[in-house]
Amino acid sequence: MKRELAKVSMSKLKHSGFALALAACLTLSAFAQDENSADKPAAPKPAATSSRPWQKIPIPPLHDFKPSQPKKIVLDNGLTIFLQEDHELPFIDGSILIKGGARNEPADKVGLVSLYGQAWRTSGTATISGDALDEQLARKAATIETGGGLATTSIRWSSLKEDFDSVFASSLDLLLHPAFKADKLALAKRQAETGIARRNDDAAGIASRQAVQLAYGKNNPYGRETEFATVEAVKIDDLAAWHDHTIVANNMIVALDGDFDSAAMETKLRAAFGSMPKGDAFPALADNFPEPKPGVYFVDKTDVDQSNVILVGLGTERRNPDYYALSVMNEIFSGGFGSRVFQAVRTRLGLAYSVSGSYGASYDHPGLFLVEAATKSSSTVAASKAMLDEIGRLKTVPPTATELKNAKDQVLNSFIFHYDSRDKTLAEQVTLALYGYPPDFLERYKDGIEKVTPADVTRVANKYIDASKLAIVVVGNGKEFGTPLSSLGAVTNVDITIPPPPIKATIPKPDAE
Repeated sequence: MKRELAKVSMSKLKHSGFALALAACLTLSAFAQDENSADKPAAPKPAATSSRPWQKIPIPPLHDFKPSQPKKIVLDNGLTIFLQEDHELPFIDGSILIKGGARNEPADKVGLVSLYGQAWRTSGTATISGDALDEQLARKAATIETGGGLATTSIRWSSLKEDFDSVFASSLDLLLHPAFKADKLALAKRQAETGIARRNDDAAGIASRQAVQLAYGKNNPYGRETEFATVEAVKIDDLAAWHDHTIVANNMIVALDGDFDSAAMETKLRAAFGSMPKGDAFPALADNFPEPKPGVYFVDKTDVDQSNVILVGLGTERRNPDYYALSVMNEIFSGGFGSRVFQAVRTRLGLAYSVSGSYGASYDHPGLFLVEAATKSSSTVAASKAMLDEIGRLKTVPPTATELKNAKDQVLNSFIFHYDSRDKTLAEQVTLALYGYPPDFLERYKDGIEKVTPADVTRVANKYIDASKLAIVVVGNGKEFGTPLSSLGAVTNVDITIPPPPIKATIPKPDAE
């Protein structure tokens, strides 16, 4: 909280000072003009060619993209450290990213990593409970959080510079001496099961979930669904076993940014982590990603009066040499209000409340190619066909010079602002190291985007996109469609019934004597 207030206060001072100075200059300028113009005839209007002087202002090319790189250290035991000094404010943020996440959990215990990430923090350590740790940190306006994601688990902390040593010590205690407790696991389970029970309330959520499962497969680690049975199968021993398996030195990346001296911080971290044991390398997942089976997959939701439609197929990885051309193609096709699919389906035809898309690129597995729309029930088929038509045009109609320029500008401008601060650059370097990408990947990206040509866009559209291989997910009220879904292809009715919780065995009471 102190940190946020400090940042907001500095920002307000800077902006308010600038605003006051600007207002004063404008006021004086207006007063001077009024004084000078008194009793003088009006000046003739300038010629049309000189009325827009801003059009003559030269626009220089973007500067070379050279983000401030963190210091990287690899210990003898394989643990990697990134240090990014930032002396603007007296705060230090830290994180430990640990390889292994939900995609690595057993199929009969889907949800394990999420439960682990929550119960790890709330349970506390062998010397302090989670609740007591909360109170201790609150007095320092500091935080320590744990979490479980798709590919990693993590500990993150934040504190004032003066409190770093004590907060870091608590974080290290949580890393090395967790005390997983049954009541905290039970609380995490109840929260997870509440989410399962309500997952069919939202039509858009149903459509997204079905799209992912169709693209990756229901039994694929990226498409599996958490169920009551898989949550109930998770026990305290599973949390401890997961922790012991993943907490080894060569499986972790430690990153810090803030107000510290790198040399002194390196000494502290070497002392803290240098003696940690090295373990087996975390196994890679099998590369098994078949295309989704084409067709129409319909979820009949009778309590809605609009449809959610998603066209889905597999995308690519960021290490693909065509990643740059695909990024530009994606921007032209579905990058925003000016994109082809938005202009055609929503603006020109008026067939959707919203329409968007993405040719997804993940770091170590294929992302998803998605084109989605929300439309009124009677427009379901028409909107779907309009999206398919735009996919066809992408393959046959090359981008104009204006489309290409605008797309490149939008991609690069958006890209730059993702890495306009030291902490963002640090986070990206950690991610690149986690997935084995070169540290200059960011610089390569800018150069790669700038080199994309109209021919490249058409080439990758034809190489990677095939409308006949896409699955079409429709969630809506079938009685209101008008035009039958079968006009889009073979229809499969999808059952989204949630499997009930397992019946818990009960111990009969002894007979009364």
